[in-house]
Amino acid sequence: MKCVQCNTDNNLRDRTINSGRCKQCNHPFVFDPTTITDKKFAFTDPFFQKAIADISSQNMLFFTPKQFLYLMDKRLKNRTSSNLWRWILGYLGQSFFMVIFGGIFISYVFSYAAEFLIVWTVFNIIWIGVFFVNSQSTEQSVRSRRINATNLQTLGIIILVTGISGSLIFNYFPGYIVASALGLLSYWLSISQKNRQQIIGEIFLVNAAQSNEWLQRWQTVNGTVEKLLPAPRQEALPASIDPEVSAYSFDRAIICDSDEIAQFLIANNVHFENNCAILSISGYPQSIFDTVIEMLRRNADLKVYALHDANPAGVSLVHQLRTSPNWFANQAVTILDLGISPRQILETRDMFVQQSQTMAQSARQLPDTVRQGLTAQELAWLDAGNFVELESFTPQRLLRVVNYGLAQSGDPQINDGLILVDNAAGYGGGYVFVSDSFG
Repeated sequence: MKCVQCNTDNNLRDRTINSGRCKQCNHPFVFDPTTITDKKFAFTDPFFQKAIADISSQNMLFFTPKQFLYLMDKRLKNRTSSNLWRWILGYLGQSFFMVIFGGIFISYVFSYAAEFLIVWTVFNIIWIGVFFVNSQSTEQSVRSRRINATNLQTLGIIILVTGISGSLIFNYFPGYIVASALGLLSYWLSISQKNRQQIIGEIFLVNAAQSNEWLQRWQTVNGTVEKLLPAPRQEALPASIDPEVSAYSFDRAIICDSDEIAQFLIANNVHFENNCAILSISGYPQSIFDTVIEMLRRNADLKVYALHDANPAGVSLVHQLRTSPNWFANQAVTILDLGISPRQILETRDMFVQQSQTMAQSARQLPDTVRQGLTAQELAWLDAGNFVELESFTPQRLLRVVNYGLAQSGDPQINDGLILVDNAAGYGGGYVFVSDSFG
């Protein structure tokens, strides 16, 4: 394992002799995979260091603890994904030793070809079972589940080709029947699993406490992670703003459904780069919230962008902004939905979709006005308790979506990434544009 301080390679003996420190520079190792009981979480310091470098775009972008949790969870899951050619070679090798030698030996001793067929059948049923279980496991990422479904399909083809060919060569009809049944079963299961990927929820392999503990251990040894954002703080006392500044207004405002996303956008200077205000629906940042709201309400040409999770509260954000007296009720304000919408989730691959009975109950209690603005597929998706969080996207991807949405919001005909709700006649008039993708 290489030292992140001096890049010296230390084997297990080196690390043991030096009490978990580098033999060259004496820098402590934070993570040693040989000491981890659960091998799912066995990773090295360079692995963790690269995760921090990648999520911060080489220390250029701020990120939230939950964004880091999602990244670590994804990378640890992807390590267990089966490479197509690797498992094929493994399958053929095991077939050769376990089936050929084992089956021939049994057939020779007992003089029954049926024993050979039994060994071959059991062997393939085990492989089919492993791929099938992994293709629907909620602990696997969508990508990993899809890979396992593809492996299941490939296995079906291999069984059909090798099994039927062998049966015809040796003129053994039972083998032909068994090979056809197993091969078609494996192929059919793969197709059914591929079609179910969007409705199978995903759970975390890593929990938030683990991720935060890893970050704390890392920072104790290697110093503060500069771009890691702390928990958002609400300041009770209002901040003083120069009257000359507050006399102006913004042409645009982004309203987020969480303090963490609002903090993330502000930390990464989205407000400066796009000359827009950034607030959360709960009133973050509290110290300047009232002043900024007054500034926004003075602008008759204001455009408001709603940025939210794909969940019941998120899809209600535009309605809340439109009808709440604390926001823009009875005001001529154009509200544009940046996403995430359930429709975008249904049309996009590799999203981290979670499921919750609480979310399902909340979805069924959505106001009629909100439910009428959703398609039947979106309502079914929400009613099943599905949801996707904005923090599941990397900082770079999320910022790209926001900046692109702001830049392309002028004309709904060329827009790609927004749901536009006209202010002229509420939800009953104007135009609506829905993008089928997010990011």
